[in-house]
Amino acid sequence: MNQPYGVILAGGQATRMGGGDKGLLPLGAGTILSRVIDRLEPQVAGLALNANGDPARFAKLKLPVVADSIDGFAGPLSGVLAGMDWAAGQGASHIVTAAADTPFFPCDLVPRLIMAAQEAGADMALAATPGGRHPTFGLWPVGLRDDLRAALQGGLRKVVLWTDKHGCGMAVFPDDDAFFNVNTPDDLATAEAML
Repeated sequence: MNQPYGVILAGGQATRMGGGDKGLLPLGAGTILSRVIDRLEPQVAGLALNANGDPARFAKLKLPVVADSIDGFAGPLSGVLAGMDWAAGQGASHIVTAAADTPFFPCDLVPRLIMAAQEAGADMALAATPGGRHPTFGLWPVGLRDDLRAALQGGLRKVVLWTDKHGCGMAVFPDDDAFFNVNTPDDLATAEAML
């Protein structure tokens, strides 16, 4: 497997935060999103941002911005598909996704996902902790993008229903806080304290 490309999933509506782009909220000396970029970029061959609406609002990041191709906020799998389509154009065999609102995910995410897929004899893997799976953090084979597109067009929205159908490794990380995500103003205060 070649080094995968990275895709940051920022296509949600942030309703619990009052709308807008959660990733652009300040955290420490930067933003939530800048921390995600700093963690994922060294682990991947290239990086894109999955976001909907006007891509100009992310111009400072100097990243390609890829929008969902499935209409109507079809959930994180739609962002995975957008990332797969972009990465196919880069000649990538796999992508790794990370959520734009999860600033403390492990710095060894990518190698652990690759190892989990290999150990399971699978082409994909999801991150997990003792508290459960974290399906926005995954290793995805670009070759399954047409299968995923058909599943989404057929109404599928639940990540694990699709991954379980294809066989999926599990990279288990010991600390539930590693995948702490910022959904509310209180979560943002917690994230500041965690810094």
